[in-house]
Amino acid sequence: MNSRERVQLALSGGVPDRSPFAMGFFRQSLPGIGDLDEVFGSDVRFAEFKAPTGQGGFLRYLQGLPEDVHVGNMAQLRTYHEWAYHPERGTSRPLSEIQTVEELGRFNFPDLNDPGRYAGLAEQVQAWHDRGLAVAGSPPHLGGELFETAWRLRGFENFLLDLLERQELAHYLLDQLTAMLIHSVVILAQAGIDILLLDDDVAMPTGLMIAPDLWRTFFKHRLARTIELARQASPDLLIFYHSDGDYSMLIADLIQIGVDVINPVQPDCMDALAIREAFGQEVALWGTVGSAWLWDRGTPEQIRADVQYRIETLGQTRLLVSPAYDIDFAPRENIEAFVAAVREGR
Repeated sequence: MNSRERVQLALSGGVPDRSPFAMGFFRQSLPGIGDLDEVFGSDVRFAEFKAPTGQGGFLRYLQGLPEDVHVGNMAQLRTYHEWAYHPERGTSRPLSEIQTVEELGRFNFPDLNDPGRYAGLAEQVQAWHDRGLAVAGSPPHLGGELFETAWRLRGFENFLLDLLERQELAHYLLDQLTAMLIHSVVILAQAGIDILLLDDDVAMPTGLMIAPDLWRTFFKHRLARTIELARQASPDLLIFYHSDGDYSMLIADLIQIGVDVINPVQPDCMDALAIREAFGQEVALWGTVGSAWLWDRGTPEQIRADVQYRIETLGQTRLLVSPAYDIDFAPRENIEAFVAAVREGR
């Protein structure tokens, strides 16, 4: 069984030869190690769009930084720059001063029609498929999310007030962002990816950032339409939804609108076993392994034990084993222990 078959079988409800694994929900790399999925032979590769044009100087600056300077995910930083969103400056919110729909209508959203963004995407997906690998793809970080993009552009408090007091403005902004999201996911689906990664942090460790009814009013139908159109382009596409924190209250809604996989199911925020007991095989789990402390400060033996516990209690069906947190600072020994434990089935 190759990796693609293993991932598709596990996430669709079958029993694979072993649990599939990935290093995260987008490509992870560490100084001195490189692309962890390639180095450790995970079952998934991650397709992403190219940088927008006109960022040559910015990209050269990022690529010239020393290896020990951590600036985050490169694809994420490219889209931040494109939207003139610079959180390092503290006050840069491109839409923070907007007060009316008319003003928002004059805002120049980034142009997604540059074919250079998508050049070679289908060929890259096919090359990974030719190697027997599963391919996941995500839209850009800004313009590929709804809640996160909206509050980053408006400011967090501003956008929460929009949801409550300026609902026409909120709906207009989310309509624009949804159109951009759909544009990107259809391109990814047509390129042949196996798993569509939808990413939108709507929760914190103790629960949702907004009331469930607000999420259902503003986000559920837009996400449902996105999934519907992605599946029209690729009927067998698996739909993955990511949010950090505890979004247990939304799981039934996500299943209802067509989500197949939830991530990362952080064990200090969400109870993976309780989710399995509540929803059975209706939804697959991608993640579940380790807290931030365990990855950075724990021992290889503790990582092994956590992998073993997840596979034993959750089973190999509807499970893709992955770190539940970014592992940017984890010791290599812990990563090696994780990979070995998954490959050994314990």
